[in-house]
Amino acid sequence: MEKVTIIGVDLAKNVFQLHGAAADGSVVFRKKLSRLQFCKFMAGHPACVVAMEACAGSNYWAREMVRLGHQPKLIAPRYVKAFIKRQKNDAADAEAIVEAAQRPTMRFVEPKTEEQQSRSILFRTREIVASGPRSPTPGAPYTYVTTKEFLLEFGLDTLRDLPDFEALEDTGLLSKDKLLAGEISAVLVSYEDADNLSDVEFLDGQEAAETQ
Repeated sequence: MEKVTIIGVDLAKNVFQLHGAAADGSVVFRKKLSRLQFCKFMAGHPACVVAMEACAGSNYWAREMVRLGHQPKLIAPRYVKAFIKRQKNDAADAEAIVEAAQRPTMRFVEPKTEEQQSRSILFRTREIVASGPRSPTPGAPYTYVTTKEFLLEFGLDTLRDLPDFEALEDTGLLSKDKLLAGEISAVLVSYEDADNLSDVEFLDGQEAAETQ
């Protein structure tokens, strides 16, 4: 079997399409893997170039590939489109990503760090957070729900993949003492259907008025 030097990955929410190719561009394998299978497969695969379209979630997966010893390369979707040879589908997209990445003059997108990604999201809040249900009772808090775009941006499958309170405390992102002291006013509440936009942020009446 020829040595795989590059793997094109067509990212999706649940199932990823992989296209492995040798240095001469010949096809070595085509695979469809779940998120968990993809992580295990790449963890056991020899170091190689992993090419992906620059899209929601690509920055997260690029960082994961670096952690696993691979070399990620992100390509703007408009550059990949020109290399699709047949009817557009996941397999054709993954193959086109490899074709594009192997071009010596191809321009690649620099993956964002976690800090850079978090800063950029501040300017796209309306795309990843939506208005949630609100009681008709006067003074009821406004609510906001996360969207599928939020999950994709951070490489999450469902909101259950978010770190728990203890994990957030360990990283210094949240303090239970400050929360109890009222220094942190936002409260996260989970609906039973956590798979369908479950986490909701409740603001008190004054804060809600200030956001209008």
